[in-house]
Amino acid sequence: MARRPSTAARRRAWRQEVARRLADRHSGVARRQDLIAEGLTHEDIRAEVDRGVWHRAGCHTLCVSGTEPQGEGLLWWALWESGPRAVLDGSSSLVASGLRHWQVPLTHVSVPRNATVRSLPGVRHHVLRDPGPAILVGLRRTKTDVALIRAAQWERSDRAAATLVAMTVQQRIVSTSALMDRWDRTRRCARRQLLDAVIRDVCDGSHSINELDVVAACRAHGIPAPSRQSTRILDAGRVYLDLFWDDYGVHGEIQGAHHQWGLHGVDDAVRGNALAISQRDLVSLQIPVLGWRLDPTIFLDQIASALRRGGWAG
Repeated sequence: MARRPSTAARRRAWRQEVARRLADRHSGVARRQDLIAEGLTHEDIRAEVDRGVWHRAGCHTLCVSGTEPQGEGLLWWALWESGPRAVLDGSSSLVASGLRHWQVPLTHVSVPRNATVRSLPGVRHHVLRDPGPAILVGLRRTKTDVALIRAAQWERSDRAAATLVAMTVQQRIVSTSALMDRWDRTRRCARRQLLDAVIRDVCDGSHSINELDVVAACRAHGIPAPSRQSTRILDAGRVYLDLFWDDYGVHGEIQGAHHQWGLHGVDDAVRGNALAISQRDLVSLQIPVLGWRLDPTIFLDQIASALRRGGWAG
């Protein structure tokens, strides 16, 4: 006759089941107060930690799966250890809202001025007068329009800031209308000049750079201005060339911020390939708007180099 599990064994199995259920919702971690609310005692928690089954990850967090928080579990840990009024912010908020393919080396957490927080490894706390509107379901986080504008200011470089704005809109983490509305109400902002241009480029192509901007920049740098716009009839149909230096066999195409979204990139590739095949003596340059915003001299140098190959004395 099989022996029935002891009372201690049954309680151990029960508390492990409770912890697993909670941890499954939070990527392997559980909050101490949630375990207590489910009926566990401090002695239950201490017993599992002493046995090496669970691992402490702070004052409020326990690792039920693994020895330290991983992935989304890091976000839960950062929130729980930062206090009940903490919210994920910046790029961490965007990742929690679904942003893909963006590396966040630090977890950004915002707290109000009168909150008490302690330093946490890998977490950057932002003490703000008003953290702003937040999403309180699931991972607490600032709304995406607020988070994106803050994230772009906190990024390590202008290039990273512009890329983050474009990716977030492209992946539809934030709508262009919400972002523009929030930006128009933003008064104090680091990188204001850059972000104003980038956000308007991304949200409304009519505010983007055009041929005249490039022409003016060429003249300012002593580079011949494009002689004219041009039209070509190819197998793929009629092609309009944004910039054309016909004396030197150079073509420049301005790519708006929307050109990499959806099938725009495919359409551009088809058109560019058709032009390259039919016009073998034509040098074709791509000028992405966001790249121009960050450093137009790179593209001006390339234009000058292509013109020299075509016979310009420079």
